Amino acid sequence: MKHIFIINPTAGKADSRQKIYDMADALRRDHGLDVQCILTKNQGHATEIARKLCESGEELRFYACGGDGTANEVANGVVGYENAAMTVIPVGTGNDFLKNFGEDAEKFRDAENLWNGPQFHMDTIDCNGRIALTIACSGIDARIAADVHKYGDSPIFSGKGSYVAALIVNFLFKGIASHWKIELDGETAEDDYALVAVCNGRYYGGGFMPVAEARMDDGVLNTLVVKKVSRVSFARFVTPYSKGEYRRFPQLAQCYTAKVIRIISDKRDIVTCLDGECMANSEVTIRMSERQLNFFGPAGCDCNATARE
Repeated sequence: MKHIFIINPTAGKADSRQKIYDMADALRRDHGLDVQCILTKNQGHATEIARKLCESGEELRFYACGGDGTANEVANGVVGYENAAMTVIPVGTGNDFLKNFGEDAEKFRDAENLWNGPQFHMDTIDCNGRIALTIACSGIDARIAADVHKYGDSPIFSGKGSYVAALIVNFLFKGIASHWKIELDGETAEDDYALVAVCNGRYYGGGFMPVAEARMDDGVLNTLVVKKVSRVSFARFVTPYSKGEYRRFPQLAQCYTAKVIRIISDKRDIVTCLDGECMANSEVTIRMSERQLNFFGPAGCDCNATARE
């Protein structure tokens, strides 16, 4: 078995390359593992690296060293290959994916806790052919996510703070709602909507949790649809929404377990965010992917550790 560290050299506020090299050397020295470190060169490169190596058929374990975007890219290269599994070493500014593991999230920072960890299947979201691990969101949330990195580069903001700053700008100057057709398993409605969040996992935006009951291995997507609201109502809604308390606002938000979700716009492109990576399309189709991800982590870890009933 080979252990491949895919490192995003631009992730985070500090250069973490030497830290990762030291971890890899320790695995080679202390456990006699076949270890390789590869630096990404541009956006999408991690997917290319992982997919090409998976095609060899060799048994592989990948370590995505970066933030949520790096994890997403590696997952898109690994998903569907039975000879490969992945984990995450968080060195990025945004590490929402690992929040799903609760207190065990900190253990992912050390490869010594990972290399021989148990492997398990994890569901994935398919959005226009691209894979997401946690949440695919469209609407004001996605527009905010597109701005988060701008504020995340500031020493003033990080994590949830950068999300809140981007939210304020969009809230005050860019408007809340978009006019869409939304189709849930063939049932269509047309209206003005603030956001649609399709959840496999529970966290995004620096720790916001739209659907607390979402589980990453149950074969179900939890889709939260939020209609157009006034700025005053939206301001009251945001904090409960961030804590998974959308049920307090049944007049604004409804949660569904549709198998196929389609969003269509005839006015402007729909911005959709997948694990922090944004894209824009006039039509978005989201469903549970037929391809599961092989994931490994510290002994005893649970990707549903923070899920609520």
